Parts: sequence; C-alpha cells; structure tokens
Amino acid sequence: MIVRSLMEIQNTDRDVTGRSGNWTSRRLLLKEDGMGFSLHDTVIRAGTETPIWYKNHLEAVYCIEGSGEIELVEKSGIIPIRPGTMYALNNHDRHILRAKTDLRLVCVFNPALTGREDHDKDGAYPLMEN
Repeated sequence: MIVRSLMEIQNTDRDVTGRSGNWTSRRLLLKEDGMGFSLHDTVIRAGTETPIWYKNHLEAVYCIEGSGEIELVEKSGIIPIRPGTMYALNNHDRHILRAKTDLRLVCVFNPALTGREDHDKDGAYPLMEN
C-alpha cells in the first residue's frame, strides 16, 4: 500500500512548478509507484492562460477549488470550470486553460508521468522512460 500526504511531498522533487510559472503540480503518484497512472494535486495561478495539448497522454481533471475555463482550440466552445467539474481529455484535445482565480485540480495521467515533465513548445508532456 502506498500512503503519501500532500504535506510530505511539498518542497521535494515531487513538487514541480512549470517553467511558465503558471502552475505547480504536487505529484502524489508517479510511474515509479507502479500504478499505471499518475495522480497530481495541481494549482493553476489566477490570471494565467496555458496552452495545452497532451498528445502523448490522456488526462482526467477534477476541480476542487477556484474558477476558470477551457477553450477548445480545434472546436468552438468554452467550458466553465468550477468546484465539482470534471473533464477528461479523451481525444488529446488542444485547449487553452484559463484561471480566473487560483484553480486547484486533481489530475490523473495515463501513461503515468515520471515527475520531471514540463510542457514543451506544443503544450505537451514528452514520453519519458524513467
């Protein structure tokens, strides 16, 4: 059994802030944990806009705090995000994530992240072996 608290991973190598400064991801489960997916407690900073295209991963997101929106790039539409909203990027959708207030999100990735990933020029996480 794996038991891990948010408090114990803060300020460790599992507490990752993106180069953009738009987000911090506290990575509770990673590939090395052997679960087949990774689990993250992520904060998206208020007033930021982050272009994302997870072409190598599937992601499910559940909002537990804050408000924002997703704009779908290849389809018209803006989806509001608030506590209780879940969205799943089952088609590797290109999107722009906007945070009106700090957003706190629980995110699940498949395949699992290794912990070192940051968005590349396309807004994707690369596939990493370790």
